[in-house]
Amino acid sequence: MAFLALPALLGLGPAVARAQSGFGSTVNVEWVLVPVVVRSPRGYVKDLKQEDFELYVDGRQVPIQSFDNDERAPARLIFLQDLSGSMGTSHRLERSAKALNYFLSQARPGDRFALGTFSEGTTQVEVPLTDQVSVLHDAIAAWRASGMTALNDAIAWIPKISGGEGAVRPAAVLITDGVDNASEIDPNTAREIVRRAQIPVFALGIDSGSAYELDNSGHKIYRYADTLNLLSVQTGGRYFPLKEGDDILTACHQILDDIRHQYVLGFQIDGDGPAAYHEIRVELRHPHRQQLTSRQGYRGSVPLVARP
Repeated sequence: MAFLALPALLGLGPAVARAQSGFGSTVNVEWVLVPVVVRSPRGYVKDLKQEDFELYVDGRQVPIQSFDNDERAPARLIFLQDLSGSMGTSHRLERSAKALNYFLSQARPGDRFALGTFSEGTTQVEVPLTDQVSVLHDAIAAWRASGMTALNDAIAWIPKISGGEGAVRPAAVLITDGVDNASEIDPNTAREIVRRAQIPVFALGIDSGSAYELDNSGHKIYRYADTLNLLSVQTGGRYFPLKEGDDILTACHQILDDIRHQYVLGFQIDGDGPAAYHEIRVELRHPHRQQLTSRQGYRGSVPLVARP
C-alpha cells in the first residue's frame, strides 16, 4: 500500500491538510477520497494495486495520490432509521431491527456506530458515535412508529450523525420505505449535502419498489425508488429494494462486504479555489470482466494536478 498524508485522509472529508511553502506561506489543500468496490463473476477482487486503477475528473486523468485496500481497517457505520407511521405496517419495523442487529453482530474491534432516527417530521441522534453495541441494541428495542416522514430532511442530517473524523471506511445505512410527505428540502439538495461529506449511502428500501419498473405507459411505478437509487449510486453506495418475504440479511451481508472490501483512492484539490460539481470516473487498466462501483462526483475545487 502507498500512502500520502494518510492520517489526514482517514476522516469523512474532504480532509484538510495545510502544506507549508518554501516562502513561509500556508497553502490550503483538501483531499477527495473515492471508495471503489471491484467485483468479478467469482466475487470480490481483492488483490489489485494502485497502478491497476485510472482516475478521471471531468474527463481528465489525475494521479492517484493515496491508496488503501486494508480490509481489516475499522469501519464507521451511520444508521439512519425511518420511524414514521408507515413503517409500523407489514412488519417493516421488525425487519429494520433485524437488519441493524445483524450489522451489530458482525462488529469488529475498532468499528464504531451511530444511530439517527426520523419521524414526526424531525430527525434526532439516538446514539452518538460509539463502539458500545449494547447501547444501540437498547435503542432499537425502544422503537415505535408514528407520524409523518421527512425523508430528504433526514438524509441531509447524515453528516451530522457521523460524528466527525475517525475511520477509513465511513458509510451510511438508510432503512426506509421511501415515503416522503413532510420534507422542507428537495432530494437534489439532500444528495448534495451527503456527497460533500463523502459518505457512501446504502439504502434498504423496505417495500419501496424497483427504480426501473415501468407501467404500460412507460412511467416509473415506484416514485420514491428513484430518490433512494440516485442517492445510493451518486454517493458510491447501493440501493436494495426489498419485498416482504425477501431475506433482508442477504442485503445486509452484501453491504458489509462492500464496506470491508473497498479500495480507497485519494487525490488533492485546491482548497481555496472556486467550488463546483466535478464528475469522477474510475477505470481499471485491465478489466477482465470485472465490474467497478465508485462515487460519481464531488463538489469543490479542481484537482491540484491534472494530466492534459
